[in-house]
Amino acid sequence: MEKFEINILGCGAALPTPRRLSSSQVVNIREKLFMLDCAEGTQMALRRSRLSFSHLQAIFLTHLHGDHTFGLIGMLSTFGLLGRIQDLHIYGPQDLQRIFQPQIDFFCADSPYKIILHEIDTKNPQTIYEDRSLTVSTLPLSHRVPCCGYLFQEKPTPRHIRRDMIDFYHIPISQINNIKAGMDWTTEDGTLIPNERLTTPSDPVRSYAYCTDTTYRPQLANLLQGITCLYHEATFAQEHALLAQKTYHSTAAQAAQIAKASQTGRLILGHFSSRYKSEDILLQEAKEIFPDTILAEDGMKITLNN
Repeated sequence: MEKFEINILGCGAALPTPRRLSSSQVVNIREKLFMLDCAEGTQMALRRSRLSFSHLQAIFLTHLHGDHTFGLIGMLSTFGLLGRIQDLHIYGPQDLQRIFQPQIDFFCADSPYKIILHEIDTKNPQTIYEDRSLTVSTLPLSHRVPCCGYLFQEKPTPRHIRRDMIDFYHIPISQINNIKAGMDWTTEDGTLIPNERLTTPSDPVRSYAYCTDTTYRPQLANLLQGITCLYHEATFAQEHALLAQKTYHSTAAQAAQIAKASQTGRLILGHFSSRYKSEDILLQEAKEIFPDTILAEDGMKITLNN
């Protein structure tokens, strides 16, 4: 099975602390890296993760609050100093150009690579990135400023051809891709060998959704049905539910309700308020609703194997 990993660089809310950096992640799909948010300290966390700077394909910003973007311009400058030449695409809500293009023009004027900004519609789900192996789509969220989450979905892969069948039926190399795509094989004596005998099923597709910052949105579950893994903000415990509503954030229990309604495979809680010395109360409240829940930790690596 090909690599599909989630690397948590920071999972705290608002203020970076000695325990947690603010929001940033890297999704590693077949050694192609995609960054989600870029808080202060992200490039140092990226170094500690030992992920390759040069493999970063694109950056997706949920919204333009500082605890999700303050690390961006410094990291872009570092990429130039390291001699990056590959274009870098950055996706984010309205005002992305207005806020960051002047900084890029000033601090990255001599960079050897091109930085391309894409402003996206945060109100309607849409596919904004696609390559041979995956798609990235937006997930409308509700926050104090335009905000969206992102859904990474693998594309289905061909079936696996059995090596013993290749040898037994003397199947030429030129026909292997056709058989992987579903074709049967006819032997020299006219015997039809069904594809199901020649191949084994393809790997199940995997998917990952990143949802922060947002108030509780029950309708979000409709866009997440059956996904492999969900990262959902859990800024507050249930005792602070009114504060969560006032600040357009979610509680851990509300995150678990989204996971349960969408039949998610696993829930990762993150974006924790610094008011909590321990996030065990958040984990406990979520597990009562959705047992397959874990807490994010800075430096954590999660492999999706379905």
